[in-house]
Amino acid sequence: MADTGAPKNPNKKAAAKGGLDTPLSGRQRILPKFSPDPDAFGHATEGFARFMGTPQFLVYMTVFVVIWLVWNTWAPAEWQFDSRLLGYTLLTLMLSLQASYAAPLLLLAQNRQDDRDRVSLQQDRQQAARNLADTEYLTRELASLRIALREVATRDYVRAELRTLLEDMLEAQEELRTHDPAGSGSHESRVRRSRKS
Repeated sequence: MADTGAPKNPNKKAAAKGGLDTPLSGRQRILPKFSPDPDAFGHATEGFARFMGTPQFLVYMTVFVVIWLVWNTWAPAEWQFDSRLLGYTLLTLMLSLQASYAAPLLLLAQNRQDDRDRVSLQQDRQQAARNLADTEYLTRELASLRIALREVATRDYVRAELRTLLEDMLEAQEELRTHDPAGSGSHESRVRRSRKS
């Protein structure tokens, strides 16, 4: 006989404690969750990354560093705040901090640009597919028109046929005149003869 003391569902106990498939809820946060608007943040970082890639930024940074070095090298010792003897430690820390923030911001801006390029490429592919479909449709329509026009009489063909018919009629009329010089073959003479009889 089966053991009745064992639980029927072994996962029931784990679910009651909060298993891996159960989301955590009701947990109190000490600080509110920081979730900035990704678009606004991305837009700001792109602006900063664009500014960092300009000659203005390089000139401003160079002027800042030169002033910093001149001040902390030749200013009176009591006015200096970053000792030359310690190798301009504060300047080094500031430049390292700026570089540590600049690299992720540049990567974020590059990722956003890659996403825009991907969307643009996808739209270009869709437009190219629509253009190809339109071109194929127009090609089929043009081919069907060419086939239909082969069976339709063209203006030159109709003119040539009318010219041939006119020449045939003129020849027939000329033959009637030569065989019946009195005009008995004409319509008027036939009508006169039928009235007389």
